[in-house]
Amino acid sequence: MTTPFEPQASAFGPLPRQPVRPGRKLGPIAPAVPSSHRSWLEPVRERYLDSGITLGALGDRVHLAKSKLSELLRGVGLYPRWESIHRLAEVLQLPSWPLYRLWRQAALDAGKAPEWIERSTQKAARATVRTRPPLEHAALCQLVEADYRFYAQAFLGDQERDAAVQDTFATLWLRWDTALRSPDTSAFAWSVLRTHVMARTTHRDGRPELEAAVFDAVAVHTQNTDPEADTARMTRIVALFKAISKLPAPQLDVMVLLHLCGFSPEKASSLLGIPLATVRADERRAVRYLETVFPPDTEGPTS
Repeated sequence: MTTPFEPQASAFGPLPRQPVRPGRKLGPIAPAVPSSHRSWLEPVRERYLDSGITLGALGDRVHLAKSKLSELLRGVGLYPRWESIHRLAEVLQLPSWPLYRLWRQAALDAGKAPEWIERSTQKAARATVRTRPPLEHAALCQLVEADYRFYAQAFLGDQERDAAVQDTFATLWLRWDTALRSPDTSAFAWSVLRTHVMARTTHRDGRPELEAAVFDAVAVHTQNTDPEADTARMTRIVALFKAISKLPAPQLDVMVLLHLCGFSPEKASSLLGIPLATVRADERRAVRYLETVFPPDTEGPTS
């Protein structure tokens, strides 16, 4: 996958390319902007910064005052209506379907009613028209979808799992040229998946809760007729998953893929976009930590 996505010609004409953008530099995204809002805002900002067009010229094309456009691109002020985002998509040559999907989810997260969303899209009917993603993007999604769903299942229920994976593919579509420029497309894609999964995962004391995985494990391992044995086994399982959730992110992902999803180290290496030796090293470090919680002479994580 080495051929970058070539965007279609904008309805507003080709974007000017300028080696140095005059005027004040666009400020960063506001710290309070939630992850669902960032999921579409960051690709829009990336495309704007790559375009070379000035903020003033972009504002003229999308019919927004420079100050309002700056607020929109920093995520401050009122949540933007779809009409403005759709005009940005046309000018910046971004595919509207994945952008709309992410914008709509962020609108719901921001407390916008479905009626507001519907009114906001009335003047941009093309928002719901599906266009074809780059072939390389479609191939990657087809290759990893089942595995991504399996990973997300450890943290989320079915509906949230599916939404996280589809949001991942939408974000990748928007950022596909960036993904291809990255050192490893698989690693880039995995980072996007992890961001969406963790954004939807319940956290406690700064750690993700493996509630979905705990439920599945308890259902499998507590089928004895002895209530006391079932209770003891359930207690150990809950404690184990709580310990796993405290691992650093790379080790957590490796343990989930190897020991909850049942993938081989080679497959985990391919999904994560990291060397096989790194997968094995992360597993060793994780097991050493878990053995301090569950000593080898007890029924623990490595039994």
